[in-house]
Amino acid sequence: MYYEFHLCIPAAQYLDFYRGTMRQVIAKSITGQKVQFPASWLQQYVGHDGIHGRFLLTVGDNNKCVSLERVKA
Repeated sequence: MYYEFHLCIPAAQYLDFYRGTMRQVIAKSITGQKVQFPASWLQQYVGHDGIHGRFLLTVGDNNKCVSLERVKA
């Protein structure tokens, strides 16, 4: 199963993930469903201005996160 969503997380806010005060990201998919995944999965997408873009989360049969990728526009 796949969930597509947009993220706009400013760099200052993402620092909370690095500090360990937040461990999970909760986003709303484009179909209105809530998705949750480990914040550490976003590390490869962090830029100077934070994290911005459209993402695709893949989950397995047991609703466990399998992969997260940024979707090119």
